[in-house]
Amino acid sequence: MLQALSVIVFASLLIPIVWQEYYAIPGLLLSGLITCSVGTGLTKLCENAAEPGKLHGMMIAASGWFLVALFGALPFYFIAWTVALDPTFLNVPRMQPEGYETLAAFRQPINGIFESMSGFTGTGLTMTNREDLLPRTLQWWRSFIEWVGGVGVIVLTTAILARPGSGSLTLYESEARSEKIHPSIVSTVQTIWWIFLLFTFLSILLLWLAGMPIWGAVNHAMTGLATGGFSITDNSIGTYDSVAIDFALLPVMILGSIAFPIHYLILQGELENIYTDLQTRWVFGFFGAGTVTLTALLTFNQTYDSLFEAFRYGAFQFISAASCTGFQTAGSLGTDWSAESQLTVSLGMVVGAAAGSTVGGIKLIRLATLTKGTWYRITNVFYPSSALRPFTLDGRVLSDSETSQEFEEAAIIAFLWMVFLVVGMFVLLITLPIGGDGYSLQNVVFEVTSVQGNVGLSSGITGATMPFVLKVTFLFNMWIGRLEIIPVLVLLRSLFRGMGVYR
Repeated sequence: MLQALSVIVFASLLIPIVWQEYYAIPGLLLSGLITCSVGTGLTKLCENAAEPGKLHGMMIAASGWFLVALFGALPFYFIAWTVALDPTFLNVPRMQPEGYETLAAFRQPINGIFESMSGFTGTGLTMTNREDLLPRTLQWWRSFIEWVGGVGVIVLTTAILARPGSGSLTLYESEARSEKIHPSIVSTVQTIWWIFLLFTFLSILLLWLAGMPIWGAVNHAMTGLATGGFSITDNSIGTYDSVAIDFALLPVMILGSIAFPIHYLILQGELENIYTDLQTRWVFGFFGAGTVTLTALLTFNQTYDSLFEAFRYGAFQFISAASCTGFQTAGSLGTDWSAESQLTVSLGMVVGAAAGSTVGGIKLIRLATLTKGTWYRITNVFYPSSALRPFTLDGRVLSDSETSQEFEEAAIIAFLWMVFLVVGMFVLLITLPIGGDGYSLQNVVFEVTSVQGNVGLSSGITGATMPFVLKVTFLFNMWIGRLEIIPVLVLLRSLFRGMGVYR
């Protein structure tokens, strides 16, 4: 995984060359060399290791994602210090004071790690206060890591470096994925990347035709399709204040919300999967219901002057939230929107969209399983014990044991998700000023939901000036949110047992 990361660092050297930001080249080179050296050293150390089982696969996935975020922070750190030290032979250009200030945040390692974790996990919350003043190299790096992280670091590694029979399937499943397109996992991830590249190109073209400048179209297509939400502007998509761009981004975010196997089938001409696949039906139903609800709330509260404006901002923000993209057009959601509007958006962030896509959240398949499973259990009371009632899910008829297993897995993930959501809220409540001139409870709920759902919408809490303990808490929430909690808990349990904390 670290070797694959070094490949994308070295590939990014093209950006400072094209944009003539030559002072950024040493920082990228050093970042790539350090990452490649550590990755190569670990590879040699473990070259005779046995093929990983499920336990080790989870530990590798969790530790690998954390290390990728850690080493992915190096470009932020080195380029920020290069600008601060301003070596005369590198000809660092003069910047606006705000540019120096936003780069200075990355001279603190925790901020670079936060930005990297936010990027790779597709969260999109940032430590910068003026993204538009960042060097093009760092704008690209933020978009690139989010684009890669949307599909998955392990998927990238498997596509570039893995061989059949090298434990790739175990690692693939440990990255919160299960569905395969082809029998071979290597062929599956390669197909996923071809689909992703095609949709990226189409998204860039669509945004450019909608009036977005080409550099913005490239970056926002990458982060929109990856449902990550990093932007190169100061006020996210709201900077453009364009109805055409807002509505052009809706299909981009929806594409990122549908599972890759369904994209593959649709591209093969099997268009009926748009409505026959359970998750895809629920994606459109959930997005539609959330849009109608939010539009009604914004209209009732007179947040905007017209029904069209309420629909424009309501549709964009709910789909941005439920797709876990995190693009923002509606200004400050923490102060301008009512509590019920914020909580509606929070619901979208908790649920997310389809499993097997690029989104975070609990996932619609689990919501469908819990909803249908609960109704099945309740209605069972009204039937005699001798009655045979098959439970169907996504076209599959499940036995009693299969039904229990599906329901149990969905319930465990949902339960753990809510537990860590509450823990995150508790940390914010005891750390931040609440009430009066401070933050409201709905602000706290909104922010933690956004972090753990890997969304990136903010009520104004996240920033370089927030307390260190909150940055660490949010790092943990982003990490577990991307890997769906269990691999991280398995890793932590193994580490604690290895250190003798308990037996």
